[in-house]
Amino acid sequence: MSFEKELELLSRDDRFKATIYAMNTLLIHKGIYTQEEFQQVFVEWASKLGRNPLEKARHQSSVSA
Repeated sequence: MSFEKELELLSRDDRFKATIYAMNTLLIHKGIYTQEEFQQVFVEWASKLGRNPLEKARHQSSVSA
């Protein structure tokens, strides 16, 4: 399937997620950073949100709905 066709089929949120996934995959494969470095920065950013895990899960499910 073509890039343009996939864009048409995905929601705006899914297009954003696919973009982030593709960019991170390329950066990791090119050795710009490691999976561990990505995860560390991700956890640091997530912890700055100041929410507890249950609140995060509720927020995620309400955003996805």
